[in-house]
Amino acid sequence: MYQIKRVKIGKTPQVEELAHACGEVYTATLVSFWRTVRKKGIWLKPKHLMRWHTSNKLHAHTADACVQAFFASLKSWRERRKTDPTAKPPRRRKWYFRIEYKRSAMRVKNGKLMLSNGKGNEPLVLDWAWTIPQTLVICWTGTEYEAIATYEPCYLPVPENGDKVAGIDLGEIHMAVSHDGEQTYILNGRLLRSKRQYRNKVLATLQKKIDAKKKGSRRRKKLVRSKQKQLKKLAHQIKDIEHQSTSRLISTLQRNGVQTLAIGDVRDIRQDLDVGSKNNQKLHQWSFGSLRHKLTYKAERVGMLVEIQEESYTSKTCPVCGKRRKSPVQGRNFCCTNKACGWKGHRDFVGACNIRYKYRGEMGIPHVVGADMAAPIGLRFMPHIGVARKEKMYLREAAGL
Repeated sequence: MYQIKRVKIGKTPQVEELAHACGEVYTATLVSFWRTVRKKGIWLKPKHLMRWHTSNKLHAHTADACVQAFFASLKSWRERRKTDPTAKPPRRRKWYFRIEYKRSAMRVKNGKLMLSNGKGNEPLVLDWAWTIPQTLVICWTGTEYEAIATYEPCYLPVPENGDKVAGIDLGEIHMAVSHDGEQTYILNGRLLRSKRQYRNKVLATLQKKIDAKKKGSRRRKKLVRSKQKQLKKLAHQIKDIEHQSTSRLISTLQRNGVQTLAIGDVRDIRQDLDVGSKNNQKLHQWSFGSLRHKLTYKAERVGMLVEIQEESYTSKTCPVCGKRRKSPVQGRNFCCTNKACGWKGHRDFVGACNIRYKYRGEMGIPHVVGADMAAPIGLRFMPHIGVARKEKMYLREAAGL
């Protein structure tokens, strides 16, 4: 896992010239490789072509990266053709290609990132507020060039004397519910569900149209490309929702002083389970593994300890008196079946609370919950709200308010 920094650098003649030089190296590599295969029957290796093709406009390692990119595409084709016999190898020439700089070609000085282009050539200079990255790739976004820098993640040490634990219950309706003994946070997952439902409808509609067309026809190929483009866009939107939501939850728990996360283990929930076609689809599209992974590495990055906790009966056990229900909970509200207790509360709060208790070895023991417990706080995905608030703040400051 790596950290990424993106910087828009516009479109300049220098970057255009470098991208064209990278395209020349990539094209020369491609032509030489296939010409050697065709005439000699020899499949060359990267080290052979890195010595063969260089450029006096690029840093040596930047030219090597262009050669390595071709062989990476070749390796991807070899893997794909194992399952797709129609897969085609890389054969298209490039007029422009991405510019990749390795650490040996970079240095930072006075807030500027100096990118070497070889002896005798002017370096590419970018405004830079960070340290030297591991690698930096300059790509064309369709309207301008963008620099993508890669850093190795910096993990903070886990506090030795910290004992504040938060239990996290992963869910399909609510992405995650956390309880740290004082406050409960509910990560709303309605938008994520709606995106998945919309994706299913788009896929069904387009697939029906594709099946109605003749194989090999232009219309069918056009529909297939449209399907791939729309599904890719929705996949990116789903990934963005998961990233921003989990980041917000982890930053909230960090501010509250949480040192340990106990995440409920739901990896076996789909085994031997049949709850109808609609619910089966929801469960099989529930990305709890992706959410757990994002919560884990983001928590470890800020110095939290993450543990996977077995969660059997956590949603059936009353957090106040410790009595376990015999029947599953119906709806979103939990009601204790102990007449002497009769406690009621949110079902996902009960799960998160008991996961925390189970991790601490306190499950089934009576606790004080209810009047002394703060009401749950909902965390909802709201895109671009941070930018809007900052712009509003700047406007108020400019007006002298």
